[in-house]
Amino acid sequence: MEIYKVLYNIINNLLGPINQIAQISGMLQAMAAAAERVFEFLEEPEEVNTAKGKIDTSKLKGNVEFNHVKFGYDPEKTIINDFSAKVKEGQKIAIVGPTGAGKTTMVKLLMRFYDVTDGAILVDGHNVKDFERGELRKMFGMVLQDTWLFGGTVRDNIKYSKEDATDDEVIEAAKAAHVHHYIKTLPNGYNSVINEESSNISAGQKQLLTIARVILADPKILILDEATSSIDTRTEIQIQAAMDNLMEGRTSFIIAHRLSTIKNADLILVMNHGDIVEQGTHDELLEQGGFYADLYNSQFDEGEE
Repeated sequence: MEIYKVLYNIINNLLGPINQIAQISGMLQAMAAAAERVFEFLEEPEEVNTAKGKIDTSKLKGNVEFNHVKFGYDPEKTIINDFSAKVKEGQKIAIVGPTGAGKTTMVKLLMRFYDVTDGAILVDGHNVKDFERGELRKMFGMVLQDTWLFGGTVRDNIKYSKEDATDDEVIEAAKAAHVHHYIKTLPNGYNSVINEESSNISAGQKQLLTIARVILADPKILILDEATSSIDTRTEIQIQAAMDNLMEGRTSFIIAHRLSTIKNADLILVMNHGDIVEQGTHDELLEQGGFYADLYNSQFDEGEE
């Protein structure tokens, strides 16, 4: 028995340093990967200021035109080949297509996170390159799949988009977002504190608060990225009603994954491999029996299974 104890201690003494070496090796690899990303970021060239004077965005209405847009993250590999579309103020435009079709890329180009390789994007006749980036982005409001709230009161989270907003404006925005009643049920109402991880509030209420934030900002153009994808059915109805209020009178770009949610869009742009392969209303595209119809029917087939 004593021999076994001795052997056990010897094995433990051998394995301890080996485990430590393995842990250190993993930490070094993670550190090297993180350092590579940091230096890659630091080596990125500064954004070039191409603005031609100051454009008064308060007078713009939200007409958008994509004029033969071409783009590639790698100059040698074009992913948006020839994208053209005209969007009138107040229209709801759905952008649909399979993963990797270029839907999100078009939004990034619209907000000038990247510049087009060729062609132009115009907002009320002004090339987006003629705007100061900060001024251009103030025209946009975004509701994404992943919500973001910070540690602070409910009021402060809603006011983040307009820090000088009055309490009445905050309440009106919350009512339009169908979240006012929920806020009133909280122990301290609008003064209730959301923790750093936002774990003391449900996913659906987070989304409604972010919608209230965008309503308060009153942007000219909206970008909606399937905000109801991970929400239960009852909350989805609330969010859809809040989003309808949000989109009223504003130009809206809806990146759609579930095609059943964009039936009432004024125009549906169907993308595949960086190009618009079809465009029209929901009914028109179903009648054509093409790419969109196949996508739409395949989703229902998957649902039945």
